[in-house]
Amino acid sequence: MKHVLSILVHNQPGVLVRVAGMFSRRGFNIHSLAVGTTYDTECSRITVVVCGDDGILDQVIKQLEKLVEVVAIQILPQDSAVRRGMAMIKISAGDKRGEVLKLADVFRASVVDVSEHTVTFEITGDEDKINAFAEVLAPYGIMELVRTGLVGLARGDNTIHQYERRNFHEQIVL
Repeated sequence: MKHVLSILVHNQPGVLVRVAGMFSRRGFNIHSLAVGTTYDTECSRITVVVCGDDGILDQVIKQLEKLVEVVAIQILPQDSAVRRGMAMIKISAGDKRGEVLKLADVFRASVVDVSEHTVTFEITGDEDKINAFAEVLAPYGIMELVRTGLVGLARGDNTIHQYERRNFHEQIVL
């Protein structure tokens, strides 16, 4: 089972290495990883997809909570969060360019580059949508494909700040 964790961390050198190192040391596999700063430049947000049962998830959270740089951890369940990835796919279009552009419309993909022989698309969505688009494009000749890690936010009023620790104490602020 895949679990998506949103981790708010202090934006400082080495924090990603410490978080990723915890996964490595404990033998947890990272399926997907995305990192970026937030509206508060003091913090970054790490979105991690980890595979395993609920016991693995509990262990991951307990180990992350021990890291001083971790401010808050939020689980983003599929039914109560918006989760998206992005991919860019370059294909050899040739004389089938019109067909390929129609397929892109069906998937709401954007054309981000066109050359005499290639078309590059950008698509956002969940993993299944991106996989389906790649499968549809495969017969046309995928030359390159690159994907981001998953990012997400809880739906509604729920935010990661509800789980924020103050002054590095183990107290959860609600």
